[in-house]
Amino acid sequence: MFGMGPWELLVVFLVILLLFGAKRLPEIAQGMGKGIKEFRKAMKDTTGEIKSSLDEEPPPPSKPAEKTDSKEEKKP
Repeated sequence: MFGMGPWELLVVFLVILLLFGAKRLPEIAQGMGKGIKEFRKAMKDTTGEIKSSLDEEPPPPSKPAEKTDSKEEKKP
């Protein structure tokens, strides 16, 4: 896992335990879990928007606007 053996993972876990303490570890893990969940939801929403915009047909081309002569409008 990540190119690390079991002893290296144990040392990393112990260092984290010493830095944050046993009471803060569940709070940190819960915060990370919520962050990952929100990130996945945002990715899913964005992917869905992109796919739906690609599936939609482009609107038909509109006709060019006709030019009006301003002199004709001023005639009484």
